[in-house]
Amino acid sequence: MPPARSAPPAELRDGASRRALVGGVALLLLPRAGWAQVQADKTPAPAAPLPEPRTLAAAAGRSRLKPEPAAETSVWSFHGTIDGKVDDVSAPPVLRVKLGEAVRVRVANRTDKPLSLHWHGVRNRNGMDGVGGMTQAPIAPGTDFTYDFTPPDAGTFLVRPLVIGGSSEPSGRGLAGFLVVEEKAPPAVDADVTVLMQDWRLQDDGALLPFGQTTFAASNGRLGNLVTVNGRPAPATFEARPGSRIRVRLGNACNARATRIRFDGLKVYVAAVDGQPTDTFEPLRATLPFPPGTRYDLLIDLPAEAEARGTITALVGQGLTLASVATKGAPRTEKRPPIGPIGDNPLLPREVKLQNAMRRDVVITGGARVQKDKPEAEPTYSGDAARIWSVNGTSATAGLAPIFSVKRGQVVVLALRNETAFPQALHLHGHVFRLLHPLDDGWEPYWLDTFQLLESRTARIAFQADNPGRWLISATVLERFDTGLWTCFDVT
Repeated sequence: MPPARSAPPAELRDGASRRALVGGVALLLLPRAGWAQVQADKTPAPAAPLPEPRTLAAAAGRSRLKPEPAAETSVWSFHGTIDGKVDDVSAPPVLRVKLGEAVRVRVANRTDKPLSLHWHGVRNRNGMDGVGGMTQAPIAPGTDFTYDFTPPDAGTFLVRPLVIGGSSEPSGRGLAGFLVVEEKAPPAVDADVTVLMQDWRLQDDGALLPFGQTTFAASNGRLGNLVTVNGRPAPATFEARPGSRIRVRLGNACNARATRIRFDGLKVYVAAVDGQPTDTFEPLRATLPFPPGTRYDLLIDLPAEAEARGTITALVGQGLTLASVATKGAPRTEKRPPIGPIGDNPLLPREVKLQNAMRRDVVITGGARVQKDKPEAEPTYSGDAARIWSVNGTSATAGLAPIFSVKRGQVVVLALRNETAFPQALHLHGHVFRLLHPLDDGWEPYWLDTFQLLESRTARIAFQADNPGRWLISATVLERFDTGLWTCFDVT
């Protein structure tokens, strides 16, 4: 087969020393204790006890999302404590570990709905993937569950609620976060910042619009009317010394909002897509696609002069500034090496051999009807409100049989066909894939776990099924996930 192309596709192509956590809350996760040294008699000493897991208690709280006289909004937050007290609910957690360290997180559900946390993008072991009703029993109200795993890859990952039939509400009430797995030798940067986009569907009085709206689930999803960055109404603002190099970890944790991101006044290089490092490249026309679940690691060299400004803008309406950065203070004088790749992932194959791949079709149907001759008309849907979407003719519910089974190590090529009237953002669990070119078997030169498939289009993806278990292919628009838009496969 032709080799992977050396340049990014037209959609993306154009012709990050000191750590700083800005706009997020860092939660220290201790590494798994190692074995003690072997004694002189060669008898190994007992393993040191594991540290207690960090507790994330999901609980209700209130946050100022709209200005007065609107009331504060009732939200859910991972900053609740076991006794029900709530501290800062404004900033989603940022959990940081070094590559090779264990993530040990005890989730205490102090809400009134079942929960589980999906570690979006982590090539996790199956029992820790965090799909309530599939890979684990949902965490019932008033109970706890401990996630304990060691991420195999460095990268930037999302933490999202994912419960079969019940994901939209905990996400729409605010539960989200970042998992950052740092490289053993990270690139030298002056600041490492996280930018997490969420949106909220609010009423005039600041209250959340009730959940379970069939019209949302059958069409574009629960699009918010207020966007936050790191838990605060956008934009977030950052300052750095002139000439600084910063690493920006950008993630979309919205329920449904897909957009494009534009960079103004900034020279931006993409260093990782969906957590996996790539050859650095400049985005085409300084914009990037940004559906729910997507992450980018960006390296940015700021101007050498003071009072320079740049923005990261979501192309929503006339444009919405998500973050702005300004240079301030004395300029840096140390010379930086040229921006280059941040490393690679030696656990992934250099190529995906397609000659003997298992090939399967995955066809998405359902949703509301759109009148093509009246594009201004609202989409209409009159079917079963619980089974709006289907994959290969089946609207998914708990207990769904897998659409295929594959031996571990087998290469799989999926032809994903979107026969609906809406773009579909899709996520492959437990694996990463290559997006194949439409006219040959070449592929785009980066790994993905999430991408957007436009309406009435077909795309092919290829991956090596090297992670045993039952895995989902799921919509990242959570109202669609809750109403049947997912399927699963087995790796044995």
